[in-house]
Amino acid sequence: MNLTDAMLTPGAALWAHLVYWPLLAWAAWRAPWQRVQGRGSHVLFGAAVAVMLAWTLQAGLDDGLRLHMLGATLLTLMFGWHLAVVASFLVVLGVTIDGGAHAGAGSAWLALPLNALLLGLVPVTVSHGLYRLADRRLPNHFFVYIFLSAFFGAAVALGTAVLASTLVHAWLGVYSHEYLVYNYLRYFPLLAFPEAFITGMLMTVFVLFRPGWVWTFDDARYLHGR
Repeated sequence: MNLTDAMLTPGAALWAHLVYWPLLAWAAWRAPWQRVQGRGSHVLFGAAVAVMLAWTLQAGLDDGLRLHMLGATLLTLMFGWHLAVVASFLVVLGVTIDGGAHAGAGSAWLALPLNALLLGLVPVTVSHGLYRLADRRLPNHFFVYIFLSAFFGAAVALGTAVLASTLVHAWLGVYSHEYLVYNYLRYFPLLAFPEAFITGMLMTVFVLFRPGWVWTFDDARYLHGR
């Protein structure tokens, strides 16, 4: 799912820069940084590093078509939309600094904003939207939070990122539509369940043993129905 500089057109690179950097700046400006002072910063940066390491467990297809875990829903439920966008940028930045060893062959500095948009901001926004929808429309229940916001949300967020990446690859003319469907999209179900299962499992563990790490979870609401 990671694009390299060689795959971009000048127009696509310019579009990505104009769209992503203002959104990242706005997210960083509005982020509740006071909540990550002290030990909170260790949790935030530790989560970003853990997600970055999870990206190294990938299935190598062709250049730019590498399937790996995202962790976007996990970051969103732990820290909220603003800090999740910042954390996902740190993940993409770390992978880019790594020299492309896990992001595909070739440099990816020019493609960094587009990769961060497709693999960070888009799935984080989808995860946040599903969480807010469930929070407003469904009963305040622990299993609703875990199975819908975490488990189902992770699968949908990953699917959205895969679909968005497929459309961008087709738009750039890197691969044909038939090639993308046959060699990329059909492998999505193999990754969706592990993404959903690991996210749901980790959120359950965090809620039970480290509730202070999960900003979107409230004991009074989800455990006592208040």
